[in-house]
Amino acid sequence: MTNNDLLIDERQADLGNFMVGRLLPFRKKRQVGPFTFIDHIGPAVLGNGKYMDVDQHPHIGLSTLTYLFAGEIEHKDSVGSHRVIRPGDVGFMTAGSGVTHTERTPPDLRNSETFKLHGYQIWVALPKEKEEIDPRFDFYPSAEIPTWQTDGGLTVKLAAGSAFGKSAPLQGYSPLFMVDIYAKKETTLDLKNQLKGEVAFVIVKGSIKAGGQTVGAGQMLISKTDEQCEICMDKNTQLMLFGGEPLAEEHYLLWNIVSHSKERLQEAKRDWQNREFPQVPGDETYVPIPEYKKQPERE
Repeated sequence: MTNNDLLIDERQADLGNFMVGRLLPFRKKRQVGPFTFIDHIGPAVLGNGKYMDVDQHPHIGLSTLTYLFAGEIEHKDSVGSHRVIRPGDVGFMTAGSGVTHTERTPPDLRNSETFKLHGYQIWVALPKEKEEIDPRFDFYPSAEIPTWQTDGGLTVKLAAGSAFGKSAPLQGYSPLFMVDIYAKKETTLDLKNQLKGEVAFVIVKGSIKAGGQTVGAGQMLISKTDEQCEICMDKNTQLMLFGGEPLAEEHYLLWNIVSHSKERLQEAKRDWQNREFPQVPGDETYVPIPEYKKQPERE
């Protein structure tokens, strides 16, 4: 690694009846480009009464991005969206001024069979001028997402933004990229002039070598500049690249809500406590906001 690099290990986080590996935020690095929150879902075996059930909860000031390798998640929100997200799909919910949603195992998987759930749940902070836009949900099926093979034996899928001279259908609201890369054989990945902004290397499986250090599954290597040009990917390694240009203003995080304004966070907190957020049609569940003893953290 160089002096500009930071290595982060997943920490276990409890989502109620489901454990995830949390990579962002981290005390030494609150944001990578506009990405403010990265949770690694699974890999977990579900079924026989154990399912994903994240009840109705709010967001403001951000977009959530769901990307799966295995399993399915049923998304419902207060805009009226209802989608089942499957492997390779991208679900992108923009909270803006305020939205609520649920994430559950679909009904057709709630039987005696077991299945694997594996993927990432990501939050992308909105620029200050976009924080209060109308909420919406965008869905991009796997077949519509740019995917290609390289001469070096890599399979590359551009889930969001722009990278490697290509553009994904999902561009987001500020310059960013999210790339899924798989190395069938040991190879060198040259990133020179391929990405712009901060870069996070998230190891899904296998390992990479960068700056003389090996980084393995469950770890994230962050380069604070885009000068990290080459990494060596071991055989059968899968890697996610996250990053982009940092937002111009500081952001703060309080539970599931993000804003450049601490006052706006407190307003959203009161609105949720007073049941004034829009509701998911036909859903009466409610997740209380936890009580925090300290001020919202800077992102």
